Amino acid sequence: MNWHAALQSIACGDFPDARRRADAALARTDVGMRAATNWRLLLAGQTPAGQSDPGQVRELLAAPGGMAEVFHTFNLALALAVESATDDLHTLARRAAVDARPDYRDVLAPVVQALAEVTAGRPRVAVKLLTGLGEKTERIGGARVEREIIQDTLARALVDAGEHVRAASLLHHRTTTRRHHTYEDLLLAARTPASLAGLLSQEFCSDV
Repeated sequence: MNWHAALQSIACGDFPDARRRADAALARTDVGMRAATNWRLLLAGQTPAGQSDPGQVRELLAAPGGMAEVFHTFNLALALAVESATDDLHTLARRAAVDARPDYRDVLAPVVQALAEVTAGRPRVAVKLLTGLGEKTERIGGARVEREIIQDTLARALVDAGEHVRAASLLHHRTTTRRHHTYEDLLLAARTPASLAGLLSQEFCSDV
């Protein structure tokens, strides 16, 4: 419930409350929920909450069953993206690309590779990877609101690549059906500096 409340706070622009919930209500073991909150904050140009330990994320991935479920693995990839762990993301993308399971090979691998490209400041490559997936992103699993973070990443990459019209079209259904969409407005806003990589390198309402 606290995670969903954090998403509501992000949607209506109450970023301090989202960070407070992530810090106070999400345990260290809630890596996926914390990463999903923080990645949204970063995409909107906001400071993240308390972050995960990259070493812990690597241990979770390497543990027996660490890649047993595609959605769980995706959330661990988000945790690496929050930490701008580009090399780790490349490694994870390569592992997924040779996995015998189609959802890992055909969907997770390009998504993780796109996260790596975003953290490396190469939004155009990320756009190509994510655009090519289309509706196949549903195979990542989770609920719609959880999968929307992939669309959010594509929107931010489009804006950072200078393709503002495409980004606005991508989020049109959300910005025209939600009474509060401060978050989506920020996804569509150009940044100064424009690169998400610049923010990642720094130290560290209402209906959704």
